[in-house]
Amino acid sequence: MKIKRLQISDNNFQQELQKLVAWESVGDATTEKSVREIIAAVRKDGDQALLRYGNEFDQRHDQVADDFVVSAERMEMALEALDDKTRHAMEEATKRIRAFHEKQLAHSWQYTDEQGVLLGQLVKPLERVGVYVPGGKAAYPSSVLMNVIPAQVAGVNDIIVTSPSPKNELNDAVLAAASSLGIKKVYSVGGAQAIAALAYGTQTVPRVDKIVGPGNRFVAAAKQKVFGQVGLDMVAGPSEILVVCDGKTNPEWIAMDLFSQAEHDEDAQAILVTQDADFIEAVELAMAKLLPTLERAEIVAESLARRAAIIQLDHLDQALDVINVIAPEHLELSIDNPESWLGDIRHAGAIFLGRHTPEAFGDYCAGPNHVLPTSATARFASPLGVYDFQKRSSIIGCDENAADKMARIASPLARAESLTAHARSAEMRKK
Repeated sequence: MKIKRLQISDNNFQQELQKLVAWESVGDATTEKSVREIIAAVRKDGDQALLRYGNEFDQRHDQVADDFVVSAERMEMALEALDDKTRHAMEEATKRIRAFHEKQLAHSWQYTDEQGVLLGQLVKPLERVGVYVPGGKAAYPSSVLMNVIPAQVAGVNDIIVTSPSPKNELNDAVLAAASSLGIKKVYSVGGAQAIAALAYGTQTVPRVDKIVGPGNRFVAAAKQKVFGQVGLDMVAGPSEILVVCDGKTNPEWIAMDLFSQAEHDEDAQAILVTQDADFIEAVELAMAKLLPTLERAEIVAESLARRAAIIQLDHLDQALDVINVIAPEHLELSIDNPESWLGDIRHAGAIFLGRHTPEAFGDYCAGPNHVLPTSATARFASPLGVYDFQKRSSIIGCDENAADKMARIASPLARAESLTAHARSAEMRKK
């Protein structure tokens, strides 16, 4: 197993670092062309297009569109079939995720300023949201929890879940998670066709106001193309982790933390940053020892070969510059006193503090959302939250006296822009 090595002291380090993390999140021209055709077909033919693509991509042989609809009984069966340990874990994770997101809930507010103008903000939940849950190489019931719960906290009444069912096989864990949250509408539709259906609606799948949830490159490309027709959480790239370690953590822990992202898919990225050359050797030995024990060893090995790296620093403080250039989705600070670094970290989706806080806790049960900005978009984007499912309307109200004062400000500005109708509209409110 060979992992790319970078030395911060090398003259070409910055160029090599940029090459390492570069990622085109939406995919190639072939993907783009296919997605355009799928979206056009779903807009034109609705359910019939979904049936065709389900047969072509998922080896489904549905006879009618009603087969897309997952019944409440089927979801309840999946929930009842969960073993006690898994069901208890799901319930505990749900409590923690809900408690965290309830602290994000924004409320309407207003005040009257010194000119007598009533100002404020009206905060309302979105009406209908679509949650896409992957179901290809792996199915993610945790994604149901992380996408649905903040929408529920925001007050969204109509939440729709779509997830593929290759060869007509529904994922029981996904259905159980949806059932545990009281979701009533689940459709067994996946891929770009599911995104198109949620964006434009079909005879069976209702149109939504916003689409959230991760997916492959076809899903990402489709989300990008329907943006504007609907709102989006983000167009996500592959999962990624950056682990900063001072060499004092058990190397097997660090090896497994890197594996935890590499196992998502072959394009996932795992990077270790340290100043300790001996520790690098210890981690590589641990990886070689532990890799054969993984169920998804082939995927992990391919991910490590393609996109992983170990970056050796001259001194640990240099890690801050590396962090802020990469702007990682997941950042583990496996160091002494990690809290002292928080003020200098400008870009990261989620930060995991200390040797006993693996990224896996964030994926499942810590509480904060695991839907995070990837591909350096943490420079301007944030984790999914309740605020993504709320919209805000501005409130402005004037009585006669306040209108007179506002008109004397608005009119000159409007005339400076040669918008005389604006100016005259304001001037008509003067006393």
